[in-house]
Amino acid sequence: MMLLASGCGGSGGSSGSDVIDTQAELGEKLFFDTNLSANKTQSCATCHDPERAFTDSRLDAHGEISAVSLGDDGFSLGDRNAPTAAYARFAPDFVASSTRQRPGRTGTHAAYTGALGGQFLDGRQVDLAGQAGGPPLNPIEMGLADRAAVVARLQEDEEYLAVFPRLFGEAVFDDVDTAYEAMQQSIAAFEETAQFAPFDSKYDRSLTGEYQLSFMESTGKSLFFAGNMNCGICHQLHQVGDPVNKFQETFSSYEYHNIGVPENTAVRMLNGVTETDLGLLNNSQITDPAQEGKFKVPTLRNVAVTGPYMHNGVFRDLRTVIEFYDHFVAASTRIENPETNDVWAPPEVPGTVATNELEDSTALNDFQVDSLVCFLRTLTDQRYESLIQDKGIDCADP
Repeated sequence: MMLLASGCGGSGGSSGSDVIDTQAELGEKLFFDTNLSANKTQSCATCHDPERAFTDSRLDAHGEISAVSLGDDGFSLGDRNAPTAAYARFAPDFVASSTRQRPGRTGTHAAYTGALGGQFLDGRQVDLAGQAGGPPLNPIEMGLADRAAVVARLQEDEEYLAVFPRLFGEAVFDDVDTAYEAMQQSIAAFEETAQFAPFDSKYDRSLTGEYQLSFMESTGKSLFFAGNMNCGICHQLHQVGDPVNKFQETFSSYEYHNIGVPENTAVRMLNGVTETDLGLLNNSQITDPAQEGKFKVPTLRNVAVTGPYMHNGVFRDLRTVIEFYDHFVAASTRIENPETNDVWAPPEVPGTVATNELEDSTALNDFQVDSLVCFLRTLTDQRYESLIQDKGIDCADP
């Protein structure tokens, strides 16, 4: 089957139950099914558009990609940027406390102890299946009242009535929870397919000799993995020279950190949210106030085409993100946010900022910033390379 319907909110359905043979194929139809929202206007694909690296491609009133997502009711706005569903399957199941050794690091940053993995930016769901069950019941997302309402919608579809019992047993619809969990499991199975994680970017092709990095791309790569830079502290999962795992580098450690991101005041003027986003502390498994304001380290796969950036979409340009990081070590030169021409706004949660990690780096000049942008562009899946905007930075060799 594997239709991978284009655009947001398409049904992605097939014409006959004999076409759907696996949980992943069923999950694909579910992923594009707008009938699983209260007003039948949204599907998983609405906020995770496969044509834009599984992020929300809808525009705001200014004609730009919205920092947060609009709900099925047509007026509710979220408070966090919808993360990409691409490569999500590589996040380990959530654990409240664990220790991981960081590849290529020694001394202070050789190891990390804290929460790891999970889904959503605060890890509140352990795994992909758990994540899949959240949006249909979220009142500011797909907005159905409860599991029973979702299962009732499933039973409106003749194909589901035939396929669910065939894949999960004849009694699957006899119990609401059983049917709901079958739906979750199917969507997770779809998200575990290679369509979500092709590993075919220029970076990947450079590892096999199919692509040669340009000078700026190569310079950015060297900076990214350099021991005197802090990129790899949080965004390197495997050793660079690992003969096997280097081919599945997701560029996330799945750790949790507060990197000093400011409040997105423009969004909050629209959605009316006034309280501080507690990040990891919103996770029911976490009670330590020292975890306030920490968020899961995102993958950098497709980062060049999945802005706006940060957990709240406060920055629109990838170069701004790099300058933001650099201002922690170059405070006298990186004084202003280039998008606003104002001094950098203070952290939303100042008390838990990862100062040691952020300041353990070397200041960058403008050429180095541009080179890092060029390297990050090489992490774009091949099918999305046409979406990259140069924004004044030419990464090609002369």
